[in-house]
Amino acid sequence: MATKKAAKKQPKAKKKAAEEKLVTVFLMGKAYKVPADATIMGAIEYAGYQMKRGAGCREGFCGACATVYRMPGDYKIYTGLACTTLVEEGMWLTQLPASPAHKAIYDIRKLKPEVATIQALYPEVFRCVACNTCTKACPQDLEVMDYIQAAKRGDIAAVMDLSFDCVMCGLCAIRCPSEIVQFNVGLLAKRLYGRYLAPRSPELEKRIKEIKKRKFDKEYDEFMSAKKDELKKIYFDRDLE
Repeated sequence: MATKKAAKKQPKAKKKAAEEKLVTVFLMGKAYKVPADATIMGAIEYAGYQMKRGAGCREGFCGACATVYRMPGDYKIYTGLACTTLVEEGMWLTQLPASPAHKAIYDIRKLKPEVATIQALYPEVFRCVACNTCTKACPQDLEVMDYIQAAKRGDIAAVMDLSFDCVMCGLCAIRCPSEIVQFNVGLLAKRLYGRYLAPRSPELEKRIKEIKKRKFDKEYDEFMSAKKDELKKIYFDRDLE
């Protein structure tokens, strides 16, 4: 979500803009001239808007800047992340700082990694018509439809694997004609896999026991009370395997 900032005189910026190749894009329904090599996010800020929501990592990893857009003469609706998608001449866009999505409430300790769990929590999965629109909408190029099909079979490991790099931007869900919230199905599968199917790590079990016994409390207190320079020295002097 962006809000318009008060305009300031920027003679150097205007001179620079005159030397740049500009394209016209439509932001919030209004036309703006922006640099042709700008990302959508960069174009929004160049136009004078301040990003209040929908700007997280700015590197394509957090999914906060979901965007939909159309191109002139093209009936299709395209999707992308504003921080990694470049503007194009005539692009008409809007951001989706949040995607409304049903999320089941559950106690992972009371679930089983099986198809019955999917049926109980996300029955809409079984309305999937295999149109592949979700996959086409994914800015991460994930095989979204494939992991929904795996969910219908109860193959929790496959759902976890295929959805592992999901950034939960919500673009798959807003384009789905069957109204499935694919990213929440993937999240459920990852949680089920982590609790019931993933190989157990004896090292992790050991460390958890040590934490519960408060073995590291003294070190935590020292870190919390240390000054910035002390923390930097500790960080750079640490042993690396």
